Amino acid sequence: MQRNQKMKNIFSDKATIIPRKILQDPKRDWVVRDFTGPQGVSLGMAQSVLEAMAKKGYVERVKKGPDSYTVLTNKDTLITDWMKEYEFELNTIDSYYSPDKKVLESIKDVLRQEQYALTLHTGANLLTSFVKTDETYLYLKLADWDKEILDLRQKLELKELVRGGNFHIIRPYYKNSVFFNRQKIKGFAVVSNLQLYLDLYHFQPRGREHAEYLVKLLEERGKSLD
Repeated sequence: MQRNQKMKNIFSDKATIIPRKILQDPKRDWVVRDFTGPQGVSLGMAQSVLEAMAKKGYVERVKKGPDSYTVLTNKDTLITDWMKEYEFELNTIDSYYSPDKKVLESIKDVLRQEQYALTLHTGANLLTSFVKTDETYLYLKLADWDKEILDLRQKLELKELVRGGNFHIIRPYYKNSVFFNRQKIKGFAVVSNLQLYLDLYHFQPRGREHAEYLVKLLEERGKSLD
């Protein structure tokens, strides 16, 4: 029960837009209205999530009347606690088989950038080349799932097996926020470095190893999880 409450307050889908934004610019002073608007959350949710984050010690809320602001104070604990609450298996995964060794390249021709985002080893390898795999994992955002998924399967010649497969289409647990800060790497749409880390950490095989290597590589390049 406690787990569900935590997820609802801070690590649920739409609520995570707030820590995602903060981690994107960790040294900034944030005001509540920075998290509202068309791509954000309601004023009430922003207030509630920021208060919950302050109680956990992730941020400090500086009260100065109309000049009040929030600042990130404990980035490492925020990410660690989030990682404990989240695991990739919360997503719904449809697996298919593709005989095409270059199916990843075909994605560029079949899907628009805003429709998908690669994740797990598939996405991280574009940065790290760390894990050799023929598995493809991608989040998909479709207006009419049943119709468009059939069209996609036909174009990519994806076959349905009794079990298993090498091409995995993910219906995201984080429906609103998984595409936040999506990046373009080598012509592919890839989830944010933060989402890569969250997805990889509990994933088998070699997910944690790859997640830790990703962080190390980003640090060497002067970047961080965001």
